[in-house]
Amino acid sequence: MIYSPSLMCASCDNLKAEALSLEAAGATRLHLDLMDGMYVPNFALGLGDVKTVCRNTSLVTELHLMIMEPGRYIKMFANAGVDIIYFHPDSDSDPVAVIKRIRERGLKPGIVINPEATIDSMEKYFELVDHVLVMGVKPGHAGHLYLPHVDQKLEQLIAIKNDYNLEVIMDGACSLERMRRWSHQNIDGFVLGTSSLFGHRGTYKDIIDNIKRECGDL
Repeated sequence: MIYSPSLMCASCDNLKAEALSLEAAGATRLHLDLMDGMYVPNFALGLGDVKTVCRNTSLVTELHLMIMEPGRYIKMFANAGVDIIYFHPDSDSDPVAVIKRIRERGLKPGIVINPEATIDSMEKYFELVDHVLVMGVKPGHAGHLYLPHVDQKLEQLIAIKNDYNLEVIMDGACSLERMRRWSHQNIDGFVLGTSSLFGHRGTYKDIIDNIKRECGDL
């Protein structure tokens, strides 16, 4: 199971220390949310933050671009050192070209499925990418409530993911209860945010160990 803490929710005072602490605590990957204030009405992280985290971890880093025209910036973020790039297909006029640019840089491409998007509308991209990030909340903010209709999307996607050799990750409102449920239904992992990790009592290691126990990994 993949456990990928979102650095957007960590302390921005010292991202290097946060990245190292999360790695030592047993995180599987590090998740980097980047927002431009246009695709979503918020800002989070920046190129310097991404470079800092990538320089200071041996973990796989996954970049979630919540920006307009992501295809214009693939080279920049590839040079920053990320391993996986997720983007929202409706944020660019040519999503297939974005996927191609990510692959040309030697990175793994992924798409993000927003709560209002259907699996049918996204299926044309599945054979082109390696990863799918399913949003359980409207993108752009931490701490939003989970949207129950996303359950059906997850069920649909999990049922067909092996046909496309896809990795499916859940992002948004990943509470301990929700992770416990989906970890037994063949999902591949979770982005850890304020619902399960950040702002909770205990050390990162204590919390991540408890999550792993609940999901059957310890």
